[in-house]
Amino acid sequence: MGEVAAKIKIMPAGVETDLVALEGRLESVIPDGVKLHGFTEEPIAFGLKAVIAVVVVGDIEGGTDKVEEAFAAVDEVESVSVIELGRL
Repeated sequence: MGEVAAKIKIMPAGVETDLVALEGRLESVIPDGVKLHGFTEEPIAFGLKAVIAVVVVGDIEGGTDKVEEAFAAVDEVESVSVIELGRL
């Protein structure tokens, strides 16, 4: 089984959301078997920034589902979406 790198966009609840604290909460819910390669921030509009997480998961059907569900359950997360996938 190979591995897949995924970029996941996490939209915070609003501009007042502390992104550093949010990244810490996101890191704490990473499922077993998933490797986190880091976070970046992407400006959206009017001071709002999205958090972009890069994770490595197994190359299986639904490989990012557990990560998406875990991120979506974190406090102050508005939405979660995979924006890019690539085999390693």
